[in-house]
Amino acid sequence: MIQPIKYAAYTGMTAILLSMLVGCGQSNLHTEGPSAPQEFPVITIAPKDAELYFDYPATVRGQQNVDIRPKIDGYISDILVDEGAKVKKGQLLFRISNPVYEQEVVTAQASIKRAEAAVNTAQMKVLKTEPLVKKEIISEFDLQTAHLELDARQAELAQARAALRNASTNLGYTTIYSPAAGVIGILPYKKGSLVGSTAEQPLTVLSDISNVHVYFSFSEKQLLDLIDNTGHSGSEDALKQLPPVQLVLANGSIYPEQGSIETTGGQINSATGAISMRALFSNKSGIIRSGSSATIRISQPVKNALIVPAKATYEVQGKKFVVKIDSTGTAQSVEIKVNALPAGDAFIVKSGLQRGDRIVSQDVGTIKDGDKIKPKSTVTATAAR
Repeated sequence: MIQPIKYAAYTGMTAILLSMLVGCGQSNLHTEGPSAPQEFPVITIAPKDAELYFDYPATVRGQQNVDIRPKIDGYISDILVDEGAKVKKGQLLFRISNPVYEQEVVTAQASIKRAEAAVNTAQMKVLKTEPLVKKEIISEFDLQTAHLELDARQAELAQARAALRNASTNLGYTTIYSPAAGVIGILPYKKGSLVGSTAEQPLTVLSDISNVHVYFSFSEKQLLDLIDNTGHSGSEDALKQLPPVQLVLANGSIYPEQGSIETTGGQINSATGAISMRALFSNKSGIIRSGSSATIRISQPVKNALIVPAKATYEVQGKKFVVKIDSTGTAQSVEIKVNALPAGDAFIVKSGLQRGDRIVSQDVGTIKDGDKIKPKSTVTATAAR
């Protein structure tokens, strides 16, 4: 009789435990239920005018870069400028010592005097012969001979004068003047150095940087897109319609003067697929130096653009997404194609969204497709100018 009593007690306890578990499960089911919609800031997409920037690596060259080279061989006797100095046109830069040219001038001057004396002697002979011929004291042949000798002496005089001009020109090459206004570059040679016209390095490079040329390149696709965006059939017409371009200096600052695109290359480089471009900037302050690196920034206005904040996007495998909210408040990830605005805090949507669409403006990484969203605030997305 004892064993049945134990079995009955065990069975009763089991039943109690099962009822407790079932009760707890029902209680948990009742408390979880459907989750409440989460609150997120939401914006409504509306078209606005915006401006795109396109940046291109560039190099700067002075409007005129002149190699200053000696035309004669000699030793540098004087360097009258320093590196980086601003000089005027006609300013004396270098003196080169070569005594040979000084002696050639002296020799040519002496030759002129000797030739002048010979001419005078020949003229006197002609003057003496003419009356004798008229009196038939001597023959006409003697007079012709005197004239020929005078012609020869005059030719010698002309030759001597030409030699003096050549010698003076060569002597003039010993002083080198600036051919234009500009800035002196590096001075590779020091006083006393032997220099010549065939030397590998020039004495210096003179850069006229009152205006600078900035060289950059378009890819073939970029050039065609530029032409399409301006609505013109030719590149020259398209370039004329471009607004003034900006120059971003090496430290990231924007050069205060705006420039204009002047020319385009005549052909596309088959090796790189690029076409060379050139922009002109005024540089009266002298901030920009020839040889420096910079970035050309071309702006392009966009009418009726759809703008989304950068915080409203996220990336997966290189693709950009936003979280779109439908009329029932349900979240759905949507892939979009964009162009970045210059400030970097917003994008222009090329595809994936339409006017009037609502998207979550931040914290999109915590939302899953199908989540219910309660808009915290509804704002219209605007363009960053």
